[in-house]
Amino acid sequence: MSMTELTLGPVYYLWDGPKWRDFYYRIADEAPVDRIILGETVCSKRQHFIEPYLAEVVERLERAGKSVAFSSLALVTLERESRIVKELIETSDHAIEVNDLSAIGLINGRRHLVGPLINVYNGPTARLMAQRGADRICLPPELPFSSIARIAEDTSDVALEVMVFGRMPLAISARCAHARSKGRIKDNCQFVCGEEPDGLPIKTLDRQSFLVLNGVQTMSHTCQLLLGELTDLQEAGVNAFRLSPQDCDMARIAAIFREMLSGSLGPEEAATLIGHCYPSAKFSNGFHHAREGAAWISRAKNTAHAS
Repeated sequence: MSMTELTLGPVYYLWDGPKWRDFYYRIADEAPVDRIILGETVCSKRQHFIEPYLAEVVERLERAGKSVAFSSLALVTLERESRIVKELIETSDHAIEVNDLSAIGLINGRRHLVGPLINVYNGPTARLMAQRGADRICLPPELPFSSIARIAEDTSDVALEVMVFGRMPLAISARCAHARSKGRIKDNCQFVCGEEPDGLPIKTLDRQSFLVLNGVQTMSHTCQLLLGELTDLQEAGVNAFRLSPQDCDMARIAAIFREMLSGSLGPEEAATLIGHCYPSAKFSNGFHHAREGAAWISRAKNTAHAS
């Protein structure tokens, strides 16, 4: 278990620059995570909010002993965005986590990470990614455990990571539904997505909570939470677990997961503590158990079903 790593994925939401900086300062000082993925992943228009603070955040994180990697954009639709990704790959002396296939073409065999927005759904795809230079693959959060275990069995030459906390990234679009919901268009959005630092919840016509909008990204309304499942994942060969930042006390959540992985905290107690950290969230683990993603499958039910 000492070999197991905790990763903090990129902030998917639009936070203003000082909030973003202070978030990572606290992560550097207090969060027991091994690897941090930094950078704008969702919308290139947001990039200027974090750029003034990026160098000092990297320095602070590395001084605290964290490994830092940079995230590429998830969807490249403009020449300007293509230049951003190309420049990131050509100039960065840090590891790059690629989030779309064009970035894999640009990175051209250099060692890199693969983010959860790339659809790695089976062993042959994972092996192809490894042959193209991937050291680590964070698998998409919609995969059931049976698929994760099969990929791990089929792929011994690349490290696998699974997202165990956070709203699940489901889709990304060239259009911005978040801006449209507020009567604006993408080209003149005035960064209205910043008004919801944890995403904009949307409901079905019969008022059921359904999804969350985050700029051009669509996310799950529920927050993925895998706790009782960690041991099975480790035994299957997964050696890294990803926390996706939400607008809550992520340093404390990281500490709770670290205690879980060290064996000093049980899953039920950990779930209660995480609920206190993120009281507005509804948690789910349905995808992992091959059910609808929004479902919560308790350990007791799962064990009874298995028997």
